[in-house]
Amino acid sequence: MASETAISLKVERKPKLSETVVASIRKQLQAGEIQPGQKLPTEGQLTETFGVSRTVIREALAKLAADGLVEPRQGAGVFVTEHISTMFGTLAADMGSKDSIALNVLEVRLAIEIESAGLAAIRRNAAQEAAIQEAFFEFERLLLNSEPTGPADLAFHRAIASATNNPFYVEMLDVLGRRAIPCDVTSPWSTELAQSDLYQRGLQGEHLVILNAIISGDAESAREAMRAHLTASQQRYRERLHARQSFYAESVKAAATE
Repeated sequence: MASETAISLKVERKPKLSETVVASIRKQLQAGEIQPGQKLPTEGQLTETFGVSRTVIREALAKLAADGLVEPRQGAGVFVTEHISTMFGTLAADMGSKDSIALNVLEVRLAIEIESAGLAAIRRNAAQEAAIQEAFFEFERLLLNSEPTGPADLAFHRAIASATNNPFYVEMLDVLGRRAIPCDVTSPWSTELAQSDLYQRGLQGEHLVILNAIISGDAESAREAMRAHLTASQQRYRERLHARQSFYAESVKAAATE
């Protein structure tokens, strides 16, 4: 089968300014640098601190308020929620549960998709190769437009499974369904980690290595690329789960001494 030229990507989407502000304030809240009940700096002060417009600051504060981390008080300013330490502890426990589900799913996917990628490199036809590429570029389009990439991610892996020409590989992914892709922000198994632009960009880089190996018809490289992709995802979730558990333990300890 004729091989096509390997695909490369160079375009990256920068995070929105308000996302940067939200991430910075969240980090300070979690580190205890801003205490529960404390008043945040004024809009003008935050504008100077972050070097952004008042519109950006208002958008960031609205997001933090929607998450229950801060509350505006008419005529007084914006204050950190009083029970924020307990809130973060509850959030950590909830996220930890989702991370555990993601790890279990990834373990199953490792058993299925490594060989799936190898077989796809050998057995794919032109239409199946095109379907894999289309899913790859759809992921890229959604990423650049800040839209949920989960459906395109699943379509990419499903197209590889289909290219094995063994229907049971597709059937196994279909059984997992939306649980297979924790980066789908619309999924109940989605996590904060998977929703970050940096995480998504890393996934797409790993997808690129898999795609190029399949295009080249290199079965062994395709297997190794898929193994690296899923193993890297496992490691990211293990690290996140450990961090969440540690943070939750510290939150419980802090709450007990209040």
